[in-house]
Amino acid sequence: MGGKSDKPLIVKGKRLDGRTAEELRPFKIKAGIIKQADGSCELEFGETKVIAGVYGPKKVLPKHLEENTRAFLKVTYSMIPFSTSERNRPGPSRRSKEISKVIKDALAPAINLEKYPQTCIDIHIEITNANAGTRTSAINAATVALIDAGIEMRDVVASIAAGKVEDQVILDLFQDEDNFGQADLPIAMMPRTGEITLVQMDGDMTAAEIKKAIDMCEKACLKIAKVQRKAIIDEYKNNEVKNNE
Repeated sequence: MGGKSDKPLIVKGKRLDGRTAEELRPFKIKAGIIKQADGSCELEFGETKVIAGVYGPKKVLPKHLEENTRAFLKVTYSMIPFSTSERNRPGPSRRSKEISKVIKDALAPAINLEKYPQTCIDIHIEITNANAGTRTSAINAATVALIDAGIEMRDVVASIAAGKVEDQVILDLFQDEDNFGQADLPIAMMPRTGEITLVQMDGDMTAAEIKKAIDMCEKACLKIAKVQRKAIIDEYKNNEVKNNE
């Protein structure tokens, strides 16, 4: 972020990929794609691709992490080595650890952790192709995987980012916009209550621009939540058909 592009990123109200300022990239969500996991999800948001798997509730290891009154929530976010144009080193990086914590904090308010004391709910997220918006896509995928695992949730968590590019507030940045934009503002929210579980900002925006960005994100999160719920319903129907065969 903050670099200078050698070409205009917005021309006559249109972005390089043809979208308007408030338009999301095409996206799709599918639940139940990893049979070895208790719950799973595959998500594509533009060219960003994510797989999430949930294991648990299960025994807590090591034992000292166990909590008497609630489940211990563990999130591991990683990018596979060929997910970007530059090869990533194998193993957890400082950035992946930080994003893992951000995702955990965004999801925790929506999970009824108190229902599963002295257990661990383990969420693994792999970015298989990265083109901006990886943390928000990871949150969206992890939410569906949690529900697919039968974990009791207070609501879905939907997530998206807005940003500032060439002095315009736009929704759902792709890679060039993320690289050369002036600001990035991801949020996560529970749509039924409107409770925001994550808000971050990198770069500079005025108070009016921040309000506009959050308004854009909230509207987009409602659309994303509908697709998340549909993915769960579709998986439930598929399982019903298989069970009746």
